[in-house]
Amino acid sequence: MKFKDLNQLLAKLVLKNIFVIDKSIPKSEYIAIDLSETNTDLQKFNISSSQDWETYIANYLKKHNKTVAFGGYIEKRGIYNRSDYFNNPNPETERNIHIGLDLWIAAGTAVLAAFNGEIHSFKDNTNFGDYGPTIILKHHIEGLEFFTLYGHLSRESLTHLKIGAKVSQGETIAYLGKPEVNGDYAPHLHFQIIKDLQENFGDYPGVCSLKNLEFFKENTVNPELVLAI
Repeated sequence: MKFKDLNQLLAKLVLKNIFVIDKSIPKSEYIAIDLSETNTDLQKFNISSSQDWETYIANYLKKHNKTVAFGGYIEKRGIYNRSDYFNNPNPETERNIHIGLDLWIAAGTAVLAAFNGEIHSFKDNTNFGDYGPTIILKHHIEGLEFFTLYGHLSRESLTHLKIGAKVSQGETIAYLGKPEVNGDYAPHLHFQIIKDLQENFGDYPGVCSLKNLEFFKENTVNPELVLAI
């Protein structure tokens, strides 16, 4: 598969007005948010606390009179320092660059399949600061294969799933989880588009190091372009 072909395909599919959370919320209710380490507002609360994060997100949405906060693709963040799963004293190998799109909204919000496809795998990734319950879909569209990942789901979302089961674009496949099951984050969806899953199952790196950044930039697609936000 030529990667540029997938980019061209996704540029075409964006015309279908793709949603990955509750379609009743129009994209005019979305607002970008900066959660990078350069945002000095993040120094005003305890970034190790999921409750403080939830309060910060809620206040941000209230201030701007919006429903969904989004962003984070190729964003360098300080939040991962709280977790030994990510933290590494070497600045080149420390995983702190986010390589998916986060959509911040309340737990229980419906999560939708971005494209027609099938369930490739699912897993509860229980490391502190990890995805928690996660679903990966496999897609074959116009001769190209690629994958989408949906992380930070409710644990109930993984019950009754079957690998290989078909899903339709816009179909509800899951619901967002609470902090106690989603890796200890404020409720949100981590959505990622992956070209080569590299034999992973129910998991794929959503945060990378500076050393591996160029590979992951090549092997993923910016979801903001696909969702047209």
